[in-house]
Amino acid sequence: MAFPHLQQPSFLLASLKADSINKPFAQRCQDLVKVIEDFPAKELHAIFPWLVESIFGSLDGVLLGWNLRCLQGRVSPVEYSLVMEFLDPGGPMMKLVYKLQAEDYKFDFPVSYLPGPVKASIQERVLPDSPLYHNKVQFPAAGGLGLNLALNPFEYYMFFFALSLITQKPLPGALHVRTSDCAYFILVDRYLSWFLPTEGSVLPPLSSSPGGPSPSPAPRTPAMPFASYGLHHTSLLKRHISHQTSVNADPASHEIWRSETLLQVFVEMWLHHYSLEMYQKMQSPHAKESFTPTEEHVLVVRLLVKHLHAFSNSLKPEQVSPSTHSHATSPLEEFKRAAIPRFVQQKLYLFLQHCFGHWPLDASFRAVLEMWLSYLQPWRYAPDKQSQSPDGQARCVLERWAPFVQENLLMYTKLFVGFLSRALRTDLVSPKNALMVFRVAKVFAQPNLAEMIQKGEQLFLEPEPVIPHRQHRLFTAPTFSGSFLSSWPPAVTDTSFKVKSHVYSLEGQDCKYTPMFGPEVRTLVLRLAQLITQAKQTAKSISDQCGESTAGRPFLSWLGFYLSDTNSSYPANDLDDVGQDSVRKTDEYLEKALEYLCQMFRLSEAQLTQLTLALGTTQDENGKKQLPDCIVGEDGLLLTPLGRYQIINGLRKFDIEYQGDSELQPIRSYEIASLVRFLFRLSSAINHRFAGQMAALCSRADFLGSFCRYHLMEPGLASRHLLSPVGQGRTAHRARGPRLSLRFLGSYRTLLSLLLAFFVASLFCIGPLPCALLLVLGYFLYAAAMTLLMEQGRPHQL
Repeated sequence: MAFPHLQQPSFLLASLKADSINKPFAQRCQDLVKVIEDFPAKELHAIFPWLVESIFGSLDGVLLGWNLRCLQGRVSPVEYSLVMEFLDPGGPMMKLVYKLQAEDYKFDFPVSYLPGPVKASIQERVLPDSPLYHNKVQFPAAGGLGLNLALNPFEYYMFFFALSLITQKPLPGALHVRTSDCAYFILVDRYLSWFLPTEGSVLPPLSSSPGGPSPSPAPRTPAMPFASYGLHHTSLLKRHISHQTSVNADPASHEIWRSETLLQVFVEMWLHHYSLEMYQKMQSPHAKESFTPTEEHVLVVRLLVKHLHAFSNSLKPEQVSPSTHSHATSPLEEFKRAAIPRFVQQKLYLFLQHCFGHWPLDASFRAVLEMWLSYLQPWRYAPDKQSQSPDGQARCVLERWAPFVQENLLMYTKLFVGFLSRALRTDLVSPKNALMVFRVAKVFAQPNLAEMIQKGEQLFLEPEPVIPHRQHRLFTAPTFSGSFLSSWPPAVTDTSFKVKSHVYSLEGQDCKYTPMFGPEVRTLVLRLAQLITQAKQTAKSISDQCGESTAGRPFLSWLGFYLSDTNSSYPANDLDDVGQDSVRKTDEYLEKALEYLCQMFRLSEAQLTQLTLALGTTQDENGKKQLPDCIVGEDGLLLTPLGRYQIINGLRKFDIEYQGDSELQPIRSYEIASLVRFLFRLSSAINHRFAGQMAALCSRADFLGSFCRYHLMEPGLASRHLLSPVGQGRTAHRARGPRLSLRFLGSYRTLLSLLLAFFVASLFCIGPLPCALLLVLGYFLYAAAMTLLMEQGRPHQL
């Protein structure tokens, strides 16, 4: 596609819009590449907002864009390859961004589409903490609508890219798409690797003109509209240049603003949906959720967390200690040291707190769990990461990680308590839930980690020394005015002070801290240990019950017509779907989880035995007969809290049997509904017409009377076992008269058995009528024998 030189940029935009409808995707991408190469920035800036929206979709979610969250290489290899090449950090789209960046163009971004706390803060004329928004808020002119941010091209592009994870709803057919295979997920990984490198420096932008490299400058910001917030702090770039004495400085240091901007945009758009004040309000059980993340959202955040650990841990050993700071340290190295504590920690903590408190109690919580565990283990992403010892045991967590554990104390302790609360409300018989308990216990049981956490708690709980008033102010949440480096507080050498500052900045000055190794949490751990023991017994009971029922199934059960036991002692769970292998996995997970919990909290075998005996976990006949824990009240049995836990987790269940009229039972899945209704009307008509004759026959004392009673009478309700003590005193004997029941003919199994019998008879040249007579004769002989046996051993009551 060759465009003539256009004087009006609107002609170029109109032409590209028309092509987006009429041309195939591959041709459109080729045209865009040529436009970016051939046209000057003055004409390209008019198409930039449209192009960004056409790629990532509109902010209101109406326009889908290129649907990056569902695009996979194995499904659409051609489109996937074109998209990844076009949006690559060194691809044509980034060339366009840098081309416009060099000319200092600005693009309006509506404040109304920012995360809730940021939007509310700006609308109330309060500048958000993050320096990302400083000097960017544009008030509407007279008659204008809403507030806008004036963003440079790189910021504008990254805002749309990050928000598309939240604003764009996946198509109905994309529910089973694997997130890690999608174009969006892989692009996030590429951008992180490019702008937050673990080796070397940030690569400079590629040349946007044939004349040679023209690195994009750091953005110039206009005068600050919030005049009451003081002077603008010097940026990281200006601070670095002012201290440089060598003219041969690393060129990549001039591009640190892109790394800083990328991280701030990702954190703000993906994590900053809950403020500290909002989090405190959300503790109320009646609070309405303001934002609910998806599983895909959490998986992308986990990718960010893992890369940030690798990015921060790529510091050279001599640069890790704050005492080694010097003017010669590059901005990238300083940024590595500051990235997690300054930008990520508080927002990630509030994000996790919300997920722990509001995520459904199902297996999808695994995504949140793994993201949390990834953050807790930075040593897994260090260049010299620890591996398991030859005997399979995890290596000891080195002492050099103690500062990270102490300065992230709440991430370990309070969220662990939150997980305990969830675990006590889930079905631990499920292999997926058992695996989550195992994963958490295994991570926290790593050698030396529990000691580090205890040391951090001791530092926080120790009496506060007399500290000058100017230092007390640092206990409050840190502020972020200007660039991150300009607001970096002086290094604090007092470890106890660091831990207290961390806790107070995340929970507020009046927080009530519950020690992880205190009596309250220990009680929860003991209760979890008791439920683990019960779940292991229940899993074994279900396994035994499944084995017995499988052994007792008839030959036709493989066809799917087996009559299931509607009065089974256990509710259905995912053990029923995967069988004995899942029972084995559940038992292994729970056994190891219990072992790890005992290591962490120093629980002895005697304590576990005493606890399980006291709470009644030893079950009669391997857990099949014992009722849930109850007390007898005035109106009957009342469930205790333990009994409710047992029922919710499927550990115990009341043996409930149908005790009404057998003819009026609900139609089962193994019955033909229309046929059952017809047979009921037919038998009712026969019973009504011949009631007197059937009563006379059943009253006879001879063999004929016994034979009729065997077929026309059912045991009285008085002979049935009543479970509820409420009805024992007022339940009267309700004997029904003789009646004919034809409902058994409405069963799939009965009909299939008859068809199979006729088929086998035809193989021996026996016609349908003789076969039917033989079946009737055989049944009469069987019924006569059963009548004699029942009259001798257990005669029917008349």
